[in-house]
Amino acid sequence: SWWATRLDGMTIDEPYHITSGVSYVRTGDYRLNPEHPPLVKLWVGAALPPDAFRLPPFRALSDKPDERRFTQTAVFQDNDPDRVHRRVRAAMLALNGLFLLLFGLVAWRALGPGIALGAVAFLAIDPTVAAHLPVVMTDLPVALLSAAAVLLAVVAFRTWSWRDLAAASLALGAVLGAKHSGLVTALAVAALGLGCALRGSPDRGARLRRMAGVAAVLLGALIVLWALYGFHFHANAKGEDLFNRTLGEKIADLRTPFFRGALELAERTRVLPSAYLWGLADVLRAGMEGRGSGMFAFGRWHPIEAPWYFFPGVIALKLPLGLGLLALLGLAAAFRDRRAVPARLPLWAMGALALLFLLFLGTGSAYAGVRHALPVFPALALLGGVALAAAVRPGSRGFRALAALALLGAAVSALPAVRPWEYYNEIIGGPENGYLYFSDEGLDLGQRSLELARYYHRELRPRKEAPFIDYWLMEEEEKRRGIRSMKWESPGGASDVVRGTILIQASHLAPFPRFDLAVLRKARPVARMGNLFVFRGSFHIPWRRSMGLYGEAMKSLYLDKKPARAEALLAEAVRLYPRHYAAAIELGNLRARRGLRAEAIAAFKLARAQSTPGDPIIERLTEQIERLAQEPPAAVPPVRNPWAE
Repeated sequence: SWWATRLDGMTIDEPYHITSGVSYVRTGDYRLNPEHPPLVKLWVGAALPPDAFRLPPFRALSDKPDERRFTQTAVFQDNDPDRVHRRVRAAMLALNGLFLLLFGLVAWRALGPGIALGAVAFLAIDPTVAAHLPVVMTDLPVALLSAAAVLLAVVAFRTWSWRDLAAASLALGAVLGAKHSGLVTALAVAALGLGCALRGSPDRGARLRRMAGVAAVLLGALIVLWALYGFHFHANAKGEDLFNRTLGEKIADLRTPFFRGALELAERTRVLPSAYLWGLADVLRAGMEGRGSGMFAFGRWHPIEAPWYFFPGVIALKLPLGLGLLALLGLAAAFRDRRAVPARLPLWAMGALALLFLLFLGTGSAYAGVRHALPVFPALALLGGVALAAAVRPGSRGFRALAALALLGAAVSALPAVRPWEYYNEIIGGPENGYLYFSDEGLDLGQRSLELARYYHRELRPRKEAPFIDYWLMEEEEKRRGIRSMKWESPGGASDVVRGTILIQASHLAPFPRFDLAVLRKARPVARMGNLFVFRGSFHIPWRRSMGLYGEAMKSLYLDKKPARAEALLAEAVRLYPRHYAAAIELGNLRARRGLRAEAIAAFKLARAQSTPGDPIIERLTEQIERLAQEPPAAVPPVRNPWAE
């Protein structure tokens, strides 16, 4: 992992996690980045002492764009980003290495050494796991900890020893503290415990004692979560919640009455810390309800969200074919030969956990790609471990040969892969063809930023050429690297023609019905660095200036606090490209704020007309138009832009 990812820059989310982690450790204030629980960030914050990271003083923040600017400025402007990156990579390799070791040891106890060693080898070979081991993100920690927690729960619910119950509780608490999707794991552990308590209990008293043990596991996990927040309900010990938006506003963003009601009840009863609830509201909106932005997957456009089979399909394409074959062989061995698996309950429990995650993922949003499905990988790894353990026992030579061939094929395909985040298997032609089939974050999340900077200084700066950049390159990093780029909103004086050099991420080349780049898909790139493409020439892109104006308007509105300038920019963006419905929504909000009833209604009607049929935003816009027609416009709450984080 260290070798294969050594050329990677930071992902778009890492500066956010790094700065917030340092602030948690030094101030005990959890206002930054509350959409993720604090476990990983506390670890990274502890790895960055004051002589390695200077934390700027807090200031009032206005929504997530302003918070991103604050955290990214801290990493790229106030500190040495390369030094910070080296330290946090080492810290995360250590942390995820410990979690991988924990998974192996627990699997050893639950299923024996052969299966455990095979499962760890499976995960060590897999490129997606290798890509996530050194990054400051929460996806791999929650996957490994979830597997360990379920396996520890299996052991605990067999022995009913308080020592085993305490270990399962501690692991589950760590899961909850790693990522909000850990609630799925908590649900799985609760169901497993209830089933084990009721099944085979000799009498009513024993059943009650066992159910009390299950309750103790869940309660202990909740206590661990509270401990990670310093046992404070509010974001800091002073009783303040200085988030970038209030918790009430965050909960109000949710469309589903059940979600809103549950979080409002949790806030009133204070059963969970406010920062955790804020993040849960964010996850439910973006992950479960979705943003209705559509997705390119499996080579075709899906207008609202990815199809239900997205995650099983993308796992099948991200997993090396040899590892997939090993998992299938392990499944066959487990059913064919009872000697292959010393205890079946751990495998059933892990399979149920994987299916439960897939069920939740299938009903939500798929924008993040395979990283949100990482909790499925340990279950597949255990099946691979079953196959490898069965292959070394006396038995079928054919099975042994097939398992050896699968392992060799996986190693040949996966281990040489540099930039494993971009890996796709041979079914779609390997990593270079991934962008032809998908547009999610499994392609790239900004790791080519260092190569972009080198390309600029080697090829463009000597010619005094400023490129157009449409890549996961943070503005603060662009300044730090000495890159001078062109603004999209003023491309050479023309509203629909872009002239010069364009550096663009591959996901933006997918065919989109509203903001399409067919002109670039038909062009030949002058250079390519993985999923970073370089084009040069004149390109007719009728919506590009509108998108640039929209981006500037968002900066004026949320960062610079200049609503009048933002309104003017949005009006021009909508005039140039009326199909830009997100710009029309923001324009309607600003006009309503100023009491301009007719103008606000007109903007919202345009946004509704241009929205994708079936998009939930249509119903919300209809409600807004009706309210504006009857109530004072400035008193009507704004429509939350579905594009907003």
